[in-house]
Amino acid sequence: MDDTTLPYGPISSNLVGPLKRAFRGFNRWCAVPALRAGLGPVVSTGLGGSLLLLRTRGRTSGLLRETPLGYAVLDGRIVVMAGYGPTSGWFRNALAGHEVEVVLPGTVLRGTATQVVDEAARRAAVVALCTSMGVPGLLIGNVRTASPERIDEIAAGLPVLAITPTAVLPGPFEPSGWATTANTVAWVVLPAVLLVRALRRRRRG
Repeated sequence: MDDTTLPYGPISSNLVGPLKRAFRGFNRWCAVPALRAGLGPVVSTGLGGSLLLLRTRGRTSGLLRETPLGYAVLDGRIVVMAGYGPTSGWFRNALAGHEVEVVLPGTVLRGTATQVVDEAARRAAVVALCTSMGVPGLLIGNVRTASPERIDEIAAGLPVLAITPTAVLPGPFEPSGWATTANTVAWVVLPAVLLVRALRRRRRG
C-alpha cells in the first residue's frame, strides 16, 4: 500500500509524502532522543498528542528499532496506529516478534503486541487514537462524526496494534535512574548556587 492509497482525504493525501520525510528527520534527531531520555512529559502536548517510544527487533536483522508513535490507553492496553499503512517496518516487526518495549511518559514497559481485529474494539481504538493525536489526527478527519463504514475504512488502511503490558522495566525516573539523580543534583546544587550569589551581592552592598 503506497501513500496514494492510504485512507486520508484528498488534501491530506498530498501531504502524507512530505510529512513522512519531515517526520523521518524530526524523529531521528529530536523525538527519539527526547523520549529515550524520559522526556515524554515535555514533548507530549494537546496539539501533537501524547507520544511513546516503541522498541521492536528487526524481523531479519534482529537489531533494536525505536519508533515514536502517538498512542491511547483503552481497556488496559496501549493502542497505536500504523499511520503509513500495514507495510510500516515497526508494525511488521511487532507482529513478527510480539514482544516489544514501550517507553511511556514516566515509565518503561514490556508487552505483547497483537493486531486489533475485533470490529468493535478496532472502531473504538481508531476513534480514541484519532481524537488523542491533536493536529496529526486531523489529517484523517473528524472521526467523532464519521460513519462506522468510514471508521472501518480507516482501520483497514491504518491497522491498529494493541500492546498488553507484561512487565514494568527500570526507566530514567526510577529511584536509581539517571533522571532522578539529575533532579536530585539540581534541587541541591541550584539552591546552593543561588544562596552563594545572594550572599556575595549582600557583602558587596
